[in-house]
Amino acid sequence: MDTAHLEELGVVAVAVTWVDNSGVTRVKSVPLKELGGAVGASPSFDVFLLQDSIIDGRFVGGPVGDLRLHPDLSRLTALAAQPGWAWAPADRYHQDGRPYALDQRLAAKAAVERLADAGFAAEAGFELEWVVGKGGTDDFVPATTGPAYGHARQVELSDYCAEVIRALVAQDVRVVQFHPEYAASQFEVSTAPSDPVAAADTAVLVRETIRAVTVRHGMRASFSPKVMADGVGNGGHLHLSLWRDGRNLFTGGEGRFGLSREAERFTAGVLEHLPALTAIGSPSVASYLRLVPSHWSAPYAAWGLENRETALRLVSGANANLEVKSFDLSANPYLVIASVLSAGLAGGGELPDPLDVDPARLPDVPRLPSSLKESADALESDQVLNDALGRELVATIVDVRRGEVELFADSTPEEVVAVTRWQH
Repeated sequence: MDTAHLEELGVVAVAVTWVDNSGVTRVKSVPLKELGGAVGASPSFDVFLLQDSIIDGRFVGGPVGDLRLHPDLSRLTALAAQPGWAWAPADRYHQDGRPYALDQRLAAKAAVERLADAGFAAEAGFELEWVVGKGGTDDFVPATTGPAYGHARQVELSDYCAEVIRALVAQDVRVVQFHPEYAASQFEVSTAPSDPVAAADTAVLVRETIRAVTVRHGMRASFSPKVMADGVGNGGHLHLSLWRDGRNLFTGGEGRFGLSREAERFTAGVLEHLPALTAIGSPSVASYLRLVPSHWSAPYAAWGLENRETALRLVSGANANLEVKSFDLSANPYLVIASVLSAGLAGGGELPDPLDVDPARLPDVPRLPSSLKESADALESDQVLNDALGRELVATIVDVRRGEVELFADSTPEEVVAVTRWQH
């Protein structure tokens, strides 16, 4: 979409966004006519915690330095729920034009390029869950009383649900499914698979569109992994398929459930690095209040065919793919893409037997890390991800994770949830 067409649509400004290591979408905006100019941003955003305090990282921090945001104009989109506004995701560079080593979107692009160099391509898509609360309060008051998965819930918020879908479609987002979810006033939307970096862009666009529509209806949206301390949380599942020469390697192969040998090796790599990946895909203290057994949050380092309690769920059929179910929407989607592709490309040992029962019934199924500290330690010591993402980026992610651990060191679950609820 060119700027002349945006001007015809009444767009006056463009929101240029990036996502920080705490999973918060940050923005600098420019008038439409200034879109080609320099947009500056401090590198200190990489060490922001979720409630906007700033830590000193090993490689970044403090008031010195500046970067330049380079909007990706191929994703320039008029925002259907924010008249007068358009949006574009940004890559961050140094002022002299050098790529910024800590930029998460550039890391995702690099992972896709390494995959291509190895002869593969990937398709990805995200499931986004959120809850809708009544406006005017920092507490969570459900905006609908309809039952889980119930049509009554969708009927009670019929105009709202229709406007969410209408806005996404108007922005060229292909919605493949929309439905009420399990938790109070919870909904889910799934988008079509695409190039992995585009999928991460779309996840950002979808979340901010939902937020805008919700505000226009006088309500509040929360994508937090835990909205009520005693309730289930919001997930942010990644769906991923591996391709070669136009063929989906997760179906039609000679391995288990039709997996090709390449898909088995890719899955084994993701499984092997799940403890470290958890620090990226489940990156907040609140994530570990959600990531518990018997809540369908998939807290087990295992895989299975259509098993919703293993962290890796193989989805069968014509659109076969690997779903990473343990992740949530406090994650930076670009880091999710970069890290999972890197782990899969590195491969692992022999893929263990799949689980066809609830892992909670078995005595020795390994758990994912049960705390943010544990997963941060696993990420710091994971050489594959350090090599793939770069030592500076991994160290900064770990610094931010430990900063959040310290922030909530003396907090109750209720206090953690209260701080986190409206930040994501």
